Amino acid sequence: MSWKPTPASADRLRAKLDDEFETVAKPEGLRRSSDARRERDAAAPAVEPDTWQRSSEQRGNARGGSRIGAASGRASDRVSGRAADRAAGHSSTAEDEAAAPDNGKPARKGPSLKMRAVGYLSRREHAREELARKLAAYAEDADEIESVLDALEKEGWLSTERFAQSLVHRRASRQGAARIVQELRQHGVDDTQVAELREQLRATEYDRALEVWKKRFDAKPEDRAAYAKQARFLASRGFAHDVIRRILGEGEDD
Repeated sequence: MSWKPTPASADRLRAKLDDEFETVAKPEGLRRSSDARRERDAAAPAVEPDTWQRSSEQRGNARGGSRIGAASGRASDRVSGRAADRAAGHSSTAEDEAAAPDNGKPARKGPSLKMRAVGYLSRREHAREELARKLAAYAEDADEIESVLDALEKEGWLSTERFAQSLVHRRASRQGAARIVQELRQHGVDDTQVAELREQLRATEYDRALEVWKKRFDAKPEDRAAYAKQARFLASRGFAHDVIRRILGEGEDD
């Protein structure tokens, strides 16, 4: 006698087989997570397709808007930077134009004309004409130089008389009256002061020439060639011919 399953028994058999299959195939933890996802999906509200599309478009627009805003900000910064550069350049040009004199020459930089003059005078005495020549390279016109020199003379910084005395003091031990007088005249020393200083130098000419000769030779010339050599040396130093003959004797000279 053959056994045929009834519909009810067949359903029970399928249910039993399904339970056994799930027990073997799925671990307990995976089964719980699957059940939890099913419960969450069942509890979540259904999202209509057009609503999901609109939210996606909004997110894209938000990202695009942030990128456009950042690009716009960078472009604005560049424009602002260029504007600032132009403004700075215009301001710099305006300042340069304001600093430049009306005659088109560049503005003078460095110490003032008077400070330069005081610097020269602090190192040594200068004659008025000598100092004017040195300041000419830094002055815009001759009137400015004359004004500075007048102020320096009034304040006692500049004195051509002191310069002349100083020059004589520096040169007298090595040079004769003629050479010193020539240098005084080149520096614009007054003729009256030059004449006074020449008389002072002539009064000591022999003694000074003798000292110079002793340092170089300290022996009378033995022949004409030696005499000419010593005479030329003393003459080149500016000593007078009568003084040279007194030192070397009455020999022949060139």
